Amino acid sequence: MSSQAQSIGLDLSASSAGTWRSKTIAIILMVVIAGIFWIDSRYPALMKRYNAGTKITAAGSLTFGKVYPVDRSMPLATRVWRTTVNWLDANRVGMTFSFLFGPAALTFLAMIRTRRTKSRYLNAFLGAVAGAPMAVCSNCVAPIARGLYASGLSTESVLATMFSSPALNVVVLAMSFALFPASVATLKLATVAFLIFVFAPMMARRSDAPQVTCPIDIRPAETWGQAFVGVLKSFAKSFWYVARAALPLMLLGAVLGALVVELLPQQALTSAQVTIGGIILVSLISAFLPVPMAFDVAIAYIAYSQGVPMPYVVTILCTLGVISVFSMSVIGKTISWKVATATYGTVAALGIVAGLIARTFGS
Repeated sequence: MSSQAQSIGLDLSASSAGTWRSKTIAIILMVVIAGIFWIDSRYPALMKRYNAGTKITAAGSLTFGKVYPVDRSMPLATRVWRTTVNWLDANRVGMTFSFLFGPAALTFLAMIRTRRTKSRYLNAFLGAVAGAPMAVCSNCVAPIARGLYASGLSTESVLATMFSSPALNVVVLAMSFALFPASVATLKLATVAFLIFVFAPMMARRSDAPQVTCPIDIRPAETWGQAFVGVLKSFAKSFWYVARAALPLMLLGAVLGALVVELLPQQALTSAQVTIGGIILVSLISAFLPVPMAFDVAIAYIAYSQGVPMPYVVTILCTLGVISVFSMSVIGKTISWKVATATYGTVAALGIVAGLIARTFGS
């Protein structure tokens, strides 16, 4: 069992076998949290963006909407502050879900005997399958990933979940193929597949410690009341474990993202001559910025419709929204900074390759 789970203070030696009552309550907790988020917020919002089609808009630098207007005539500090507030407001629902669902998933998975298979590739596939319908952006999936990793899930499963949630959701994929030529959307899909089935297993081989099997002590039968109290206690401990690291990093990521995006020259890419240096710069910045769900598709299409050259558009599409400064910091804090650095570098490199392909073949 991972040392992360043990450091939370969960009694995994006893709860790993969890009674069926405890497991049932934990499952209900996850279903309620996910159901409210998916039905009341996430999927209606995604379908609204999909139905907008070519009329999709983005009012903020990092968000679809805004609380405060941001004008380039304002001082930099004011713009950064307002963009940060706009970002926090845009992510309040998704972050609330992730800070609740991550601990709930950790609580349930701590009761399961087997959390991974012997195949790194199968683990990555299972992580991708779990992440795709989750429908949270690269920012909101980070607290969930922290909970998943602490439960004992493998590195490759956690990374695959983080990649698939923002990039392989069915609505986001439909938007990509509806707004861009099939070759461009397929190129984006290929970069995500590489991250899941090549990069994630490779990182697992280099970073995972040997798996330790927890001793399983079956508890005597418990009442519904005892099970309910036990699950709530485990959830509270799990919540503190996730929030104490992810919440400060979320605030820091919001400020850093706002600072970087507000430092960018306005209309910097419009009608710009495509250069290799330009593609590299676009890739590095896009992989850094924290953006909401489907914002990558929207902003790439808006850039394309405003005359930004296709290589830059493709680079944005293949990097923006896959990871962010926030998700990388959570990976570093939870798994290792080596994995976080490698993740950022690989996403940026894939964006550069995709941009060069578009430049060479005129996608």
